[in-house]
Amino acid sequence: LQRWVNAIERKKQAILYGPPGTGKTFLAMLLAKHIIGGSDGFFEIVQFHPAYAYEDFIQGIRPQVNSEGHLDYPIVKGRFLTFCEKATKCNGLCVLVIDEINRANLARVFGELMYLLEYRDQEVPLASGNNLRIPENVRIIGTMNTADRSIALVDHALRRRFAFLALSPNFDILRRYHKDTDFDVEPLIVVLNRLNRQINDRHYEIGISFFLCDNLNEQIEDIWRMEIEPYLEEYFFDQRDKVEEFSWGKVAQEIQK
Repeated sequence: LQRWVNAIERKKQAILYGPPGTGKTFLAMLLAKHIIGGSDGFFEIVQFHPAYAYEDFIQGIRPQVNSEGHLDYPIVKGRFLTFCEKATKCNGLCVLVIDEINRANLARVFGELMYLLEYRDQEVPLASGNNLRIPENVRIIGTMNTADRSIALVDHALRRRFAFLALSPNFDILRRYHKDTDFDVEPLIVVLNRLNRQINDRHYEIGISFFLCDNLNEQIEDIWRMEIEPYLEEYFFDQRDKVEEFSWGKVAQEIQK
């Protein structure tokens, strides 16, 4: 964790990446709170999606009705510009968490920000005539689901500007979580290890957060049938035998020993 904090401080921006269920967003928010460290800084979270655009993040023209009932077309600041303005009023570090960062077309959304991510001491002119500069106390933490095929949209120019922090399924966390519950997780861990070996790709492994609930004895069948099986049907879409091998009907007895 300290190495991750050091990496965020060195690069000023980092991405937590890994397969589904490894706690990327949960950890990103905890890291943000830790980095703020009780100062007057703050953190905010924004989630990217395929329709997210430069106009939403940096600035863009937004039609508005004026007091006379006519349409005006002012240039309105986006989420990142308003975040930076707020950060300039703070002495402590301020963290913007970008969830699902690879879901948007990043080159288009970031625009001039691509340059500033690498050269933090510079500023660039915007189309509106104003200048864009990232305040010294701003940090960015993104999350990236490696099972999402939109990861291909993350080009090498962007990869160079971020520290990448890998997350993988940590079954010790699952053990600790269920230490005081009535669910024996060891048989489940055996099945998950076998399943992840069959998947044979660390970007698509099944994580642990699916199973972090207090009443897992009551929920395990629904979780497996409604969340794990659909995921496997998509991943093994042309290998029906592997889907059947890990269907609830095949693994139920083993998990619920």
